[in-house]
Amino acid sequence: MDSNQIALIIPMVVSTAMFAMIFGIFYLRNREKMAMIERGMDPRLKTEKTINRNYVLTWGLLLIGSGLGLFLAYILDCTLLFSKGEDNPAPYFALIAIFGGAGLFTSYLIEKKDNNKEAGE
Repeated sequence: MDSNQIALIIPMVVSTAMFAMIFGIFYLRNREKMAMIERGMDPRLKTEKTINRNYVLTWGLLLIGSGLGLFLAYILDCTLLFSKGEDNPAPYFALIAIFGGAGLFTSYLIEKKDNNKEAGE
């Protein structure tokens, strides 16, 4: 395929995919409402989903943990690992994942403690 054919195919594929996505969303929403009506439920009443009220805390601790992991990986790379001119990305990914996970776990513990305090009152 030359570049002229690809330039013609890409807009057709993208527009077809967007149409299919929008059609699928409306089709599935309609099927969901019809299933609710068949079961005797009112589709206008939405069931409340549990909303994470502490999403700022979660994102903040995730980003702080990832930043600490990146910083520590940089320090280790510059001082201890003596890479001999070779780039080794493994410590960067590992420490970002470890400290990011630690931040998410800390957020979970804080939210759990907060939920237990609210339930106890």
